[in-house]
Amino acid sequence: MNLTCNLYVDGTFDGVINSQKEVNIGKNGHVKGDILTKRLVVQGHVEGTVNAERVEIKAHGRVNGTIESTELVIESKGIFEGNSIVKGSKSTPEALQEKSTLNKA
Repeated sequence: MNLTCNLYVDGTFDGVINSQKEVNIGKNGHVKGDILTKRLVVQGHVEGTVNAERVEIKAHGRVNGTIESTELVIESKGIFEGNSIVKGSKSTPEALQEKSTLNKA
């Protein structure tokens, strides 16, 4: 599903969601699949890979999978099981080595 607008899911959805705006998974929402969006708010359940600038897992929200984001917010009682990748992070061993080499020059 490719969108240029916001999306609110409060039921079951299987597949890929690609939105240029915000995706909100309601308390009764369950998404199985990948989500690519600017901002994701999870109050229900997401299983899959998420790629977004900002991800918010609200109280009782749950994400199982991989999140790649610039910002990740998990409220109290929110659940995240999986891998988190910070976009634009220069903290990888290769990046730290590169920074160290530049500082010595």
